[in-house]
Amino acid sequence: MTTIRRLAAILAADVTGYSRLIGSDEGGTLARLRTIRAEVIDPAIAAHNGRLVKTTGDGFLVKYGSVVDALRSAIEIQAGIAERNAPIPQDQRIELGIGLNVGDGRGVAKRKRDGCWASWLRAAVRPEGSTPWGQPGPHQLDSSIARPTWCR
Repeated sequence: MTTIRRLAAILAADVTGYSRLIGSDEGGTLARLRTIRAEVIDPAIAAHNGRLVKTTGDGFLVKYGSVVDALRSAIEIQAGIAERNAPIPQDQRIELGIGLNVGDGRGVAKRKRDGCWASWLRAAVRPEGSTPWGQPGPHQLDSSIARPTWCR
């Protein structure tokens, strides 16, 4: 059997401070999150040829055929969320931590009993110490992302 290898980019995202937000206003948080997903996240995924492959209560994983598409989608999502957060008090804002990973996607379709995408997720986790998403400032990119996106 021949293995088909494809380069894939994975975007992993989760809500920063989700437990705190749910604890202070569960209904409002879930309603705002549904609205953000429908009006910002899903359109950005579709506009950049992504495929939503897994969702959790406060996060999601998206597969892209291009690291450039993944990066553009992440930027669009963060810009849309930042715009929506502007009039909202800091302690009620929904902010996403987003990480990107690129690599050989041959194992991407495999599912395991303990969940799928584990190695991709570990590699895509946003580095600690970078500027919080949605705020201007330096963000960290793994070299596997920075190299393919340079000058694009």
